[in-house]
Amino acid sequence: MSESDPIRKLAAEALGTGLLVCTVVGSGIMADTLTSDTAVALLGNTIPTGAILVVLITILGPISGAHFNPAVTIAFLSRREIGFVLAGAYILAQIIGGVLGVWAAHAMFDLPIIQTSSTVRTGGAQWFAEVLATFGLVAVILGGIRFRAEAVPWLVGLYITAAYWFTASTSFANPAVAVARSLTDTFSGIRPLDMPAFILAEIVGALIAVGLMGWLLHPQDAEEELGPQTRE
Repeated sequence: MSESDPIRKLAAEALGTGLLVCTVVGSGIMADTLTSDTAVALLGNTIPTGAILVVLITILGPISGAHFNPAVTIAFLSRREIGFVLAGAYILAQIIGGVLGVWAAHAMFDLPIIQTSSTVRTGGAQWFAEVLATFGLVAVILGGIRFRAEAVPWLVGLYITAAYWFTASTSFANPAVAVARSLTDTFSGIRPLDMPAFILAEIVGALIAVGLMGWLLHPQDAEEELGPQTRE
């Protein structure tokens, strides 16, 4: 994809984030409708989310890089792999796509389009969970790009599938998703009052991952530049 074609990149980011959020919210509504068992409902929310990430990153990654997440965009901005203006446009496109995605989910299930969530998600444990969830996501992306770029869609999908269950927050790990989920009073919602702390935690986690992975990956880069005979 050429650097001179930003419109298609922004469209891909909006579309990808919208479909991601539509999947998160829609599968949450479906799961909550079909079962009263919270664990089963969470599983019904988890599997579609991991699956759609594999699909979206595979088909839209060649167009925009498949960030679908302001924390990921901020991570690449901090690494100077995306310009400031384009990064800002990506983030705006992701938020707009996410909002449209949640509205689409409401429309499919014949719910009021405009809602706000009443689900409380707050406290130090939840915030730490979001730091860890986003740290892991960005670390997986950076490590995957470095060692197995073709596997990144699966790595991200599998990581988020796991993180739904090992984090106390169910791994939002995405400020655009947090904004969108504040606009649905369904299974996957988050109270708007609680959203800013989640977003801050996600950005902190992303930046920690950039710093740590930059350090971890650098020695490997240096060894490869020396060549096998020099290392011996």
